[in-house]
Amino acid sequence: MAIWRKCFTVAILLLAARSSAQELVKVPVQIPAITPAVTPFAVARDRGYYRQEGLDVQLVVMPSALGSQALLGGNVKFSTAGGAGLLPILRGAPVRFMFTSFSRPMFWLYSRSDIRSVESLKGKKVGVSSLGSGPDSLLREILKKHGLEGGRDVAIMAVGSGTARFFALQAGSVDAAMLSIPANLMAQDAGFRGLVSFTEQEWIELQGTVNVTDQLLASDPGLVEKFIRATLKGFIHFRDQRTGTIEILTRFLRTKEDAAAKIYDLMRPSLTANGTVSEEIQRKSLEHVVDRAGLKEPPRLEKIFDYSLALKVRNELRAKAWKP
Repeated sequence: MAIWRKCFTVAILLLAARSSAQELVKVPVQIPAITPAVTPFAVARDRGYYRQEGLDVQLVVMPSALGSQALLGGNVKFSTAGGAGLLPILRGAPVRFMFTSFSRPMFWLYSRSDIRSVESLKGKKVGVSSLGSGPDSLLREILKKHGLEGGRDVAIMAVGSGTARFFALQAGSVDAAMLSIPANLMAQDAGFRGLVSFTEQEWIELQGTVNVTDQLLASDPGLVEKFIRATLKGFIHFRDQRTGTIEILTRFLRTKEDAAAKIYDLMRPSLTANGTVSEEIQRKSLEHVVDRAGLKEPPRLEKIFDYSLALKVRNELRAKAWKP
């Protein structure tokens, strides 16, 4: 009888576990690369915050331009395209920004050591992740500031996301490249010249965003709220738990712990306060893409940004005194 009871108990537990696993909703989420900018999502997944909401989040790597198409086609539920997601919206895509992890541009322009200034890039080739991406827009703006026009005076080449741009620079395929973490540290160690640190510029660049279609908002608002809640928990853990986040960064980026610590400290100042940005920052984020969209002025902000759900979830977590 005792053996039968044990077998029955084990069977019940197995069925419960299987049932729990079956209840998880698969949620494919586009990320542009295995990059620090999407760390809050990796933290939320690593810490089990998505599973607590009944979500099986799958981070799918694809270029931002392709990610926007996948989002509109329903192949992914959410996109984290950041500034690269603005251009499709300005051109009419029914998508909204509902969460923002970082508001400062975490990009660095590195070149061959013999190139000593931005002006010296005339006639040269500069690598970006993809045309129309956030780094592409920032590059064109800094070139304009120095009297150069991207695409005419300087060849802008799409050479891939993540560290691919560093390897293109190292191989001599381009003369300079827009680099993100950790590629900027790799370039520094390799002796390339840092021409511009965009974290020290006045521009705004939204990264680690949650982009959602109007269709999903209307058809499954519950899913959107669950995803935002879990993502905000991951964001708060990132913001407040340096040691724990460095451990996750080490695994996610497949780097050494001391490198992950440097990366964390470089990123931390660019974080938003709570996953939202002010209307002033919203307006500034549009400045360098409105012209490229062929518009004289941008649409109303509420057509592009909607942080009401992020604020609602934040207030609920505060009321519960939630901590990671």
